[in-house]
Amino acid sequence: MTISPLTTPATSSGGGSWIDSISDWAVSMMETIGAPGAGLAIALENLFPPLPSEVILPLAGFTASRGSFTLFEAIFWTTAGSVIGATVLYLLGAWLGRDRMRSIVSRVPLVNLEDVDRVEDWFNLHGYRAVFFGRMIPLFRSLVSIPAGIERMTVWKFLVLTTAGSLIWNCVFVMAGFYLGENWQVVQAYADVFQKIVIAAVVLFVGYFVVSRIVRIRRKGANRDTA
Repeated sequence: MTISPLTTPATSSGGGSWIDSISDWAVSMMETIGAPGAGLAIALENLFPPLPSEVILPLAGFTASRGSFTLFEAIFWTTAGSVIGATVLYLLGAWLGRDRMRSIVSRVPLVNLEDVDRVEDWFNLHGYRAVFFGRMIPLFRSLVSIPAGIERMTVWKFLVLTTAGSLIWNCVFVMAGFYLGENWQVVQAYADVFQKIVIAAVVLFVGYFVVSRIVRIRRKGANRDTA
């Protein structure tokens, strides 16, 4: 069973906005090549951050709910697309280096170098954790692959953390689109809330890590003094 782009909820709601255009493009891709089309759309979203995964992922779930492919296929292919897109950026970062990569990114429409700097600072501060949690924060989820490649992060760790973080993010939005059906656009209203939850989790985790490290150092110092 297929869905005509002309009858998707995004278009039927009117407006002709860029969100509608992306919705039509994504559904057309999924109609043409099935679940791999959802993976291709997400791979492109990773390579071109202005494409919103918060729109594409629920649409993949919505399309799956209409019988074009299964929910498992939607999650599998979108996660595969996330990993492929992230790996391409990782390899580019490793190959080109920081200066040449920044020069290229500065020419990408709608991408600000300040955002790249913020992601790089975040990666330098949180290291491997930035790759996992970054997959659940819009814009960061794409750009965090660049500093990971530049710093030559261990490939297998990058792939494991990227897959795990992407799987969580994709499951939330694909399943929401699947169960909401034609009301899939409701998901977008909660994307910011989910992002804030992830950021709060990162802050709490880092805070716990720092406090536990300080306590451990003080205990070692106290043990030396009493020895």
